[in-house]
Amino acid sequence: MAVPGDPPNGTPEGTGGGDDELRPDEYRSVVFDEDFVRAARLQEFSAQERMGEHARAVRSRSIWSGGGSAGRGNGTPGRGARQGMLLVLLIASAFAVAVYLGLRNPYVPPAGGNAEPLSSTVVPLTPSSAVPGGKPADLYARSPAAEYRTGAAGITLPAVRRTHHFTESQVVAALSIAKDYLVQSSLDPDVLSGTASRPVRVLLDPGQLAQFDESMTSPSGDGRHAATGWLVRFDPQTAALADSRVRVSGTLAFEEVSPEALVVTTDHTFVYAVRGASGPPAGSDASSLFTVRRELRLRFDHEDLTTRRAELASSYVMAGPQDCAADPAGGFRPLLAGAGPTTVGPPVSDPYASGHPRRTAGLCGVMDPAAAAPDPSAQPPSAQPAASSPPPQAGPADAGAVPAARPQAPPPPASVSPVG
Repeated sequence: MAVPGDPPNGTPEGTGGGDDELRPDEYRSVVFDEDFVRAARLQEFSAQERMGEHARAVRSRSIWSGGGSAGRGNGTPGRGARQGMLLVLLIASAFAVAVYLGLRNPYVPPAGGNAEPLSSTVVPLTPSSAVPGGKPADLYARSPAAEYRTGAAGITLPAVRRTHHFTESQVVAALSIAKDYLVQSSLDPDVLSGTASRPVRVLLDPGQLAQFDESMTSPSGDGRHAATGWLVRFDPQTAALADSRVRVSGTLAFEEVSPEALVVTTDHTFVYAVRGASGPPAGSDASSLFTVRRELRLRFDHEDLTTRRAELASSYVMAGPQDCAADPAGGFRPLLAGAGPTTVGPPVSDPYASGHPRRTAGLCGVMDPAAAAPDPSAQPPSAQPAASSPPPQAGPADAGAVPAARPQAPPPPASVSPVG
């Protein structure tokens, strides 16, 4: 049977032979059209080109050479050359973008090295007479905290206006972060009992976390590492809350101190009902009041407002009734119902001792009797002044004692005029 492409009368005798007879069908499916010729890797020079000196018969057709007559005639790259150059340009562009992004590094690590360390002062207030006791509700009703609000409701925000470099929403954000810090550090039951510190830690600038962690694990009254400078914490071996409804009153104010910094100042008094750690249950007649006055200064930059964190710049705390001889850096040790002052002056300080000195060793105050015992009838019968005689006068050794100090209730919140 004849195959398309064979001569009509068959293959003439004597014309075949060699390898063609052994492989008659090898090239039957190949169509030698124009596309096939253009795709060939070797191209034969024209007769005129071969007449030149040292001319070769063929040349290689790479991806860079033209594929048609248009490419050979006018020197313009052919389709293959254009595709090759486009591929190279794409690879070069991708490499350049990768290098640019690698050098620019769009990931910006959190700024944590510019925060200033906290400077704190904690002043214990000693009572001048026996500490009154009773039920928490009765004690609150007879104290200056009778009109205070309960919990976070006592922390109110002032009127808000924008500053030169901070919008109104940014000012609101700073005030709300400051309020969150006060709530977590002064009202959270786990923080107050000393079993947790993370609710406060997550609100701090990363640059202060190392100082905060050291203050929690190794508190010291050196003005930098007092745990009670960061938060309110009771010594779990001494006292516990007798009522979770803490009374609060105070103010917040804000001020722009630079184009990059907004400062919020807080001034609040917190009144806690406490009982002995191993004494009667909560709500018993053996409860007493413990007052903490906290004046904080929190600094915010634009990044802090975005990440909802604060830099606690300074903290001034007065707390009592306590014994002046007790170090309040690790936790407050309230004098409980019926207890009287054991010392008037602060603990002794040895100027020859090595190590970090206790910078607040000479700071101690005496609570105003009206704040410590607003109503004599609130004193339990068993708490008749064991120290009915007046407390001893401070001698030369007590020169560091501060006169009677009473944590006054701050004035009601008022609108604050921002700088600028």
